[in-house]
Amino acid sequence: MRFVRQLIICLVLLVAGLGLWLKFVPGAGATLAAIGVSHPLIDAIAAKPAGEAAAGAGERRQGGGQRSVVVEPSGVAVINDRLNAIGNGEAIRSVTVTPSATGNLTEVLVRSGDRVEEGQVIARLDSDEQTIAAEQARLTRDSAQEKVTRYRNLGSAAAVTAVEVRDAEIALQTAELALRTAELDLKRREVIAPLSGIVGIIPVNPGDYVTTSTAIASVDDRSEILVDFWVPERFSNKIAVGQPVTATAIAEPGKTLAGAIHAIDNRVDQASRTLRVRARIENPEDRLRGGMSFSVTMTFDGDRYPAVNPLAIQWSADGSFVWRVVDGRSEKVPVHIVQRNPDKVLVDAGLSEGDEVVMEGVQQLRDGGAVRIAGRDQDNGAAARPQGFKAAEATP
Repeated sequence: MRFVRQLIICLVLLVAGLGLWLKFVPGAGATLAAIGVSHPLIDAIAAKPAGEAAAGAGERRQGGGQRSVVVEPSGVAVINDRLNAIGNGEAIRSVTVTPSATGNLTEVLVRSGDRVEEGQVIARLDSDEQTIAAEQARLTRDSAQEKVTRYRNLGSAAAVTAVEVRDAEIALQTAELALRTAELDLKRREVIAPLSGIVGIIPVNPGDYVTTSTAIASVDDRSEILVDFWVPERFSNKIAVGQPVTATAIAEPGKTLAGAIHAIDNRVDQASRTLRVRARIENPEDRLRGGMSFSVTMTFDGDRYPAVNPLAIQWSADGSFVWRVVDGRSEKVPVHIVQRNPDKVLVDAGLSEGDEVVMEGVQQLRDGGAVRIAGRDQDNGAAARPQGFKAAEATP
C-alpha cells in the first residue's frame, strides 16, 4: 500500500508539471507533437499560450513595431572652482627676546599675557659694575672738558701752545667715546622688547644666570595672523598675491574670516607636488593666536565641462561614447570622462548645453539612424514620463 501511494503522488506531480510546461513554455505542444505525443487536452492547453503570444504580436504590429528610448538634455558643470586646505597660523611678527649680555637676572618687569610696547624694558641684569664704569667715564670726560676749556683760554694769552690745546681736545674726544661705551654696556644690562605685542610664558626667574642665548620671553604681534597652507600644483598658475581667501579657525567653526594671499613660494615641493602659500588674516579682536589650525577656502573661475547622465555613457573598442539626437538622427559622440559623480558624469566632448543625449534604449541605435522624438506632441505620454526626460523612438 505504501508503494502504491508513492506511485500515485509521483504521477500527480508529473501530470501537474506537464500541464505547467505546456501552459507557460511556448512551443511545448509542438515539441510533443514532434515526438508523436498528441491528445486533444494537450492541444487545448498548448494552444492558449500560443494564441496569447499571437495576440501580443498583433498588438505590437498595431503599435508600429517601434521601441522607445529616453533622452535627457546635457548640462554644464564646473570643476576646479574651489580649493579647500588646512593651514597653520602664526603671528605676523614674532620674536624670542634674549639678553645682550651675560649675568644674573635681577628683576622681570612683565608677566605672561601682558601687552608690551616696542622699546619697553621687560627685565634687568645686575649692573653695579657697569654703573661704576659709566660714572668713572663721566668724570674723566668732565675733567677733559675742563682742561680743554682752560687751555683754550690760556691759548688766547699765548700761555700754552696750539699743540697742547690740540692734545687736550683729543683727550676729550677719547673720554667721550669711553663714556659712550660705558653707557652702552650699562644699557645692555636691560632686556628690551624689540616690538609691540603680547608676552608669552616667561621661562626664567630673578636670580638666574643668563647668557646671550637664554630666552627671556617670546613676544607675538597678533594684529594679523599668517596662515601657511599647501595647494596642488595644478593651482600654481591660478594663485596671485592679493587674491582674497576665506578661512575658518578650527577652534571657532562658526565664524568666517576674510583675508588675502600674502606670499607664494617660488617652487613646488617635489615630494608632495604641492606649493606653499601664505595668507594674511586680520585679527582686530585678538581672538586668534599663533599655532592655530585653519580651514582655508579659495574660489576660482574653474573649468567648464559638459555633464551627462551616468546611464548615457557607452563603451566600445574605441573607448567611451554617448548617443546624441540631432535633426531626427542619432549621432555617436566620443567622450573622455573627466569626473564621475553619482548623479552626473563630466566629460570632455563636443557636446553643447541642451543637447539631447540618449540614456535608455541605446541598443537599437546606429550612427546616422533616423530617430523620431515620440510623445513630444502627445500630452498623455509627456505627463507619464518623469520631468526633465523625453522619450524617443528609433526607426529600425
